[in-house]
Amino acid sequence: MPITVRPATPSDIPALMSLLIQVNMVHHNGRPDLFKGPTTKYTADELAAILCSEETPVFVATDETGAVLGHGFCVMQHAGGRLMEEHDTLYIDDICVDEAARGLGVGRALYAHILAHARQKGCYNVTLNVWTCNPGAMQFYEKLGLEPYRVGMEMIL
Repeated sequence: MPITVRPATPSDIPALMSLLIQVNMVHHNGRPDLFKGPTTKYTADELAAILCSEETPVFVATDETGAVLGHGFCVMQHAGGRLMEEHDTLYIDDICVDEAARGLGVGRALYAHILAHARQKGCYNVTLNVWTCNPGAMQFYEKLGLEPYRVGMEMIL
């Protein structure tokens, strides 16, 4: 199946909302002590604003019919100062592939498009966070060549 990745548009908001619920439920099922469910992290109005900003690029993967199979939410980050070297990072806030489209190369297509976008923007690196309650995502990102660069730790009281 041919997969096309393109910038998200306002007409994609209903599909994005559906995918965001899927992401939320993965996290809710893994950490119900932290994540409410089912819900989304953005409202439709917030998504509309995100889609208008060059600092928060959002991409969708579609099939030949135009159906949205997955999304990639990104955030441009600028680091530097007294402690850190100056550089731009493209942070992947979220990649989600619809449950019905997993295993078809959608995630790889989204990630490749995001890497190309980051290179075109002159970014030094691409980063993301993965919850340990989502081992499937961890394995997926490791297969793509990502490596841990920072570890968050907790103690529940």
